[in-house]
Amino acid sequence: MFYQSTLLDNGIQVISEKMDAVHSISLGIWFRVGSRDELPSQLGLSHFMEHMMFKGTPSRDALAISMEFDAMGAELNAFTSKEYTCYYARFVDEHLDKATEVLSDMVLRSLFDQSDIDSEREVVIEEIARSEDTPDDHIYDLFTQAMFPTHQLGRPILGTRQIVGGFAHQDCVSYHQRHYAAANCVIVACGNVDHDLLVRTCANYLGSMPTGSHNPRDIVSEPARLNFSFMEKETEQAHVLYGMPGIALGEDDRFAATLLDIALGGGMSSRLFQEIREKRGLAYAVHASSTPYLNASQFCVYAGTRPSNLSEVIEIINRELGKALKEGLTEDELNRIREYTIGLTVLGMESTRSRMTRLGKNAISDLPLYSLDEILAQYRAVSLADTKRVAERVLSQTPTLAIISPMKTSELEQEFSYLL
Repeated sequence: MFYQSTLLDNGIQVISEKMDAVHSISLGIWFRVGSRDELPSQLGLSHFMEHMMFKGTPSRDALAISMEFDAMGAELNAFTSKEYTCYYARFVDEHLDKATEVLSDMVLRSLFDQSDIDSEREVVIEEIARSEDTPDDHIYDLFTQAMFPTHQLGRPILGTRQIVGGFAHQDCVSYHQRHYAAANCVIVACGNVDHDLLVRTCANYLGSMPTGSHNPRDIVSEPARLNFSFMEKETEQAHVLYGMPGIALGEDDRFAATLLDIALGGGMSSRLFQEIREKRGLAYAVHASSTPYLNASQFCVYAGTRPSNLSEVIEIINRELGKALKEGLTEDELNRIREYTIGLTVLGMESTRSRMTRLGKNAISDLPLYSLDEILAQYRAVSLADTKRVAERVLSQTPTLAIISPMKTSELEQEFSYLL
């Protein structure tokens, strides 16, 4: 087996992958909590908690945390998704004990001081404002809300100004007690790491974490999915997302779905890039991608174009997806895309952080852990019939269309009624 795994007494899973050619370690402490786990009154709290973990503990303040990692020449950061939160550090291997101790102190004993909450929520509100002022970013929130209007997956990770502005000390304490538990925790280290030493170190610093309960992931059924979601905004470009439900995280068809995504809009030779940008010059950025979750997913095509070109761009997207549904890929196309994907996968696995992230995302989602060779074998096994089956599952659905542009909603609804 390419990795080692040990379960601590309190239920934390500790995973390591040895990389002999490096002198560094990427260590991630993963928690199975994200915006999907929030109550309506907690919108944005998972992401806010990520910020607050850096603000201080009984033994060190925010500056001390930063200085200790700087003194190790280490990288310290975190990220929040809809289904998990990760706190990670990348450091020289000799600093395993110290890096683990500081990270553990942060996730176990953060103070959530009210004065820090008051200042940090202003930072997060600025982050929300920046996202809203960036249409090619904000369009994804608009689209996801239309895809999941009644489910937690449709909520923005950053939350809203109103709700974030009301967070207080007890909100953070209660959320920490509920979700930051061993049953929701996985620790992953990749690099020049000795597994037995890692286990002893984690047991020493994280063995006191309460066991708690494993956050569930419900079956997602969204009968209220919207066809249109339009925002009128004075922008130079019209920003478009055109998509529908895709292949969920962990499904057998996910490898074929990835290849289909790339064939449609994942590279410079992809169909949509060639048709929209290269042949007609209608957009600078155009790409297709899937965002898979446990028991749900969304496939979408993004394009940014001048409002006068909007109708033509959406017509091309609709036509090219219909062509892929009807005719499928060609053998030459599949082989080219397969090799492109294998190359990207191999190159992406050459850093300790990327390997830690790959293992952590799968482990915290209760999915199998595949070696690089096993992943490449899965891509090599994808057939034309597989991509055709995925196209029939995904592209046959009525699309959801999200647009941010200066155009009136009534005009857009009339213009694109043919998609229904």
